[in-house]
Amino acid sequence: MPTLDTLAAILFALALLHTFSTKFFERLAHRHPRHAGLFHLLGEVEVVFGFWAIVLVAVMALVGGGAQAIAYAESRQYTEPLFVFVIMVVAASRPVVVVVRTLVESIARRAPLPGAVAQVWLCLALVPLIGSLITEPAAMTLAALMLAPLVFRPDMPERLKYVALGVLFVNVSIGGTLTSFAAPPVLMVAATWNWDSAFMLATFGWKATIAVLINATAATFVLRRALGRLPAGTTRATETPIPPLVTAIHLAMLGAVVAFAHHPVIFLGLFLLFMGFTQAYARYQSPLILKEALLVGFFLAGLVVLGGMQRWWLQPIVSGLEPLALFFGALGLTAITDNAALTYLGSLIQGISDEARYMLVAGAVAGGGLTVIANAPNPAGVALLRGGFADGSVGAGSLLLGAVPPTAVAAALFLL
Repeated sequence: MPTLDTLAAILFALALLHTFSTKFFERLAHRHPRHAGLFHLLGEVEVVFGFWAIVLVAVMALVGGGAQAIAYAESRQYTEPLFVFVIMVVAASRPVVVVVRTLVESIARRAPLPGAVAQVWLCLALVPLIGSLITEPAAMTLAALMLAPLVFRPDMPERLKYVALGVLFVNVSIGGTLTSFAAPPVLMVAATWNWDSAFMLATFGWKATIAVLINATAATFVLRRALGRLPAGTTRATETPIPPLVTAIHLAMLGAVVAFAHHPVIFLGLFLLFMGFTQAYARYQSPLILKEALLVGFFLAGLVVLGGMQRWWLQPIVSGLEPLALFFGALGLTAITDNAALTYLGSLIQGISDEARYMLVAGAVAGGGLTVIANAPNPAGVALLRGGFADGSVGAGSLLLGAVPPTAVAAALFLL
């Protein structure tokens, strides 16, 4: 009988295959309306890893007993899924979005470019870099919400949507490396290896900034004709003005959640307070994205459960590679496993050299846009943008093709 480790690896492989097949299930839902509900559920990319994590726990209960299965599930660290859920809801609240949107539109009006073109460039360049301050999941949420009406529209060719999505995912992944706390793969090693924000800025940050600017400029150039016909701003005159105090409280809540990102008891308490405040001042709010954020949290929690059983084959690969091979190995492995999990495994290796440390993290963040599971904020982007794609789902193969060019740019810069 296969060992539990082998069974866990098989289930992980099935989950990966399922991730690449979500568009197929969406097509089945249209062809077989009688079972459309089931096929739509299986076509939700955010459901995939949560579903297979439940299967894994059930298999563990059958093989090793219920107590072992429960003990394993409770031993996992769920801070990141909880944080991503909270930060998505807070960052997508109307007062926060209006502040960032107003900033982007104000800069765009002063740029020597058509308004929509300038806005898209700023959403692909400035907002991912701001992620180094407000965390990558928050940057992904804000960029996706602002890009949705500009790029991810029914009349935009699918090819161009995947160009923008690939650049967005890659830029968010590398744009958080200017500090030591914003990018999940950096956060996993920062304390162990004594990497502070000054080190990150001097070692990774300037290279990441150049790559982000190149990628955003290239994508905007490709999109320029389709964007040239759009108006400069997206603000509606009929929106209820938001009092400055309400906006200040939302921004303070966002800052507090970021500050206590590693303390779920604190940021969940702040989130409950935030929910109460939005109910009290509902006239200044838009509907909170609770469903989308819950699905993303479910996805990431499933990845935590499934990924925890893959150490037996991942860690020997990571520890057995020379620095340059480690860079490309991390770049490739990131596509099939969360880059934070990969760097965490690297942090457990005793005596790893400084060069190998750099190569591991550089490869992990450079490959963070290749697939939905490569970087924690990616499921958030998919949840907010998939409605703009055909069949309401993001094709894994098309995303990979869209992400390869900006990934190559990031890789080249990090290898300097």
